[in-house]
Amino acid sequence: MDALEIHGPVQLDGTIEISGSKNAALPIMAAALLAPGESVIEGVPKLVDIAVLERLLASLGVKVCRDETGSIHIDATTIEKPIGEYDIVRKMRASICILGPLLARCGHVEVSMPGGCAIGDRPVDIHLRGLRELGAQITLENGYIVADAPQGLKGGAIFLGGPFGSTVLGTANILMAATLAEGKTVIECAACEPEICDLANFLNEMGAKITGIGSPRLTVEGVSGLSPVKYKVIGDRIEAGTFMVAAAITRGRLELKNCDLGHMLAVVDVLRKIGVRIDETNDGCVVTCTGRLSPVDITTQVYPGFPTDLQAQLMALLALADGNSVVTEKIFPDRFMHVAELNRMAANIRKEGPTAIIAGVERLVAAPVMASDLRASAALVLAAMAAEGTTLINRVYHIDRGYERIEEKLNPAGASIVRKQVEQV
Repeated sequence: MDALEIHGPVQLDGTIEISGSKNAALPIMAAALLAPGESVIEGVPKLVDIAVLERLLASLGVKVCRDETGSIHIDATTIEKPIGEYDIVRKMRASICILGPLLARCGHVEVSMPGGCAIGDRPVDIHLRGLRELGAQITLENGYIVADAPQGLKGGAIFLGGPFGSTVLGTANILMAATLAEGKTVIECAACEPEICDLANFLNEMGAKITGIGSPRLTVEGVSGLSPVKYKVIGDRIEAGTFMVAAAITRGRLELKNCDLGHMLAVVDVLRKIGVRIDETNDGCVVTCTGRLSPVDITTQVYPGFPTDLQAQLMALLALADGNSVVTEKIFPDRFMHVAELNRMAANIRKEGPTAIIAGVERLVAAPVMASDLRASAALVLAAMAAEGTTLINRVYHIDRGYERIEEKLNPAGASIVRKQVEQV
């Protein structure tokens, strides 16, 4: 099993190209199922989660390959078996995004209940409720979602709000299904994330008729068919945010390319309050931090609020701030498994329900730690670069799900990260 050995402290200084967005690429790849023929998706990062979806699409009978430029070709001329098998789907929650397009295209789909990071309950009931509103007949059989629409889907008014706000993958599933539904569909309380906007733009390029993109109300006029296209995904705002924190926690300077600050206003606002300087450039930004860090109180929210996917990374930074910070997690209240590992590195963090209270310390100290999920892994990498000594992070297969060989991006900028094999415990 891979582990990362990280020597610190370091001061980063360099330029990093932000990869294409994983969270945009996954539903866009699934959306290619809607159109017979070959779609080409550019800018797709080489990640474990992407490989899982490639394997899942191939299991359906779809032809999938990556060319020498890194673009993924998806030929969905034939779908032989609209079944998302358990052995593949269990590895990644985003596998559920094949549900909507397969139902719309084939009229029948079976998908295993999905897996993913252990960061709290993430039910798919809103997905199913929305598809039922489009006329689907849905049952749960032996751990599989079985959906049928033998006469096709019918447009309707659908409310997608849930206990923690809108659902990104639920919005994606309903949006994809609605493109081929008969009549007009109105999706109320739709997710407004840039990744959903990217999906909607991709669908419109294919011939869909979607309006209201970027707002909580999406209107879809159903069409009889879609055509394959060539499309480039947006940059990954979570990777960009992670490297912004990397510059800050090491008191360094990083120039980030392929980074749209318009997608990250809440993140930029919080980091500037802490004392991080962020200067916008033509295709990204320059992030510098040389002074002391101020504490801050934040609450994770649905977009455009502060993203839950950067909560752990920000907590690592706040562990070194001057004073007490408060982080409240409103999206996944159990997403605090990184707290114990940061405390092993001499952080002073106390969890109280969905809130963590961080008392800033003068320094972090290296220690062997265990990655529990994707973003917790990134937080430990950041903390290790600022800590004194050598930190060994185990179970880094989590980080490979969302970061494209993170050491190969950070080492040229001054990090000291070595990937090594360790015995599984």
